[in-house]
Amino acid sequence: MTNAAASNEEFAGRFVLTSAREEIERAEKSLLLAIERQQYDRSSLFAIRLALEEALTNAFKHGNKGDPSKTVRVHCDIQFDAVTIDVIDEGSGFDPDAVPDPTESENLEIPSGRGLTLMRAYMTEVQILPPGNRVKMKYVRPTE
Repeated sequence: MTNAAASNEEFAGRFVLTSAREEIERAEKSLLLAIERQQYDRSSLFAIRLALEEALTNAFKHGNKGDPSKTVRVHCDIQFDAVTIDVIDEGSGFDPDAVPDPTESENLEIPSGRGLTLMRAYMTEVQILPPGNRVKMKYVRPTE
């Protein structure tokens, strides 16, 4: 369910997603369209889309452990100056400090941690809220 607003007005949306690819794509498309309406540039759209996809992938794969009976909730607030997205899974959570840094030489062959690193690289703020099953991301529009 979403609450869309006209161009240059705030957008607030809430989605409850199953692991159905079409459902996820519809939610992503709705969010990105609302961001476009706020006149974010292509690089901002790319950054937000990439971070959102990583957060959703982590939520379904690691948080919900691929269980198709579990859902992922997405809450978003899109304004002219900032985009905030919360992704909440039904898992027990994780300790973000225990995730190996994929940029360190000893971890280059380990696939863990890349999604979190990408989210942190592309978003202005990324918080993993206790117990570790909620990622809150914020993207602040760059000033020119």
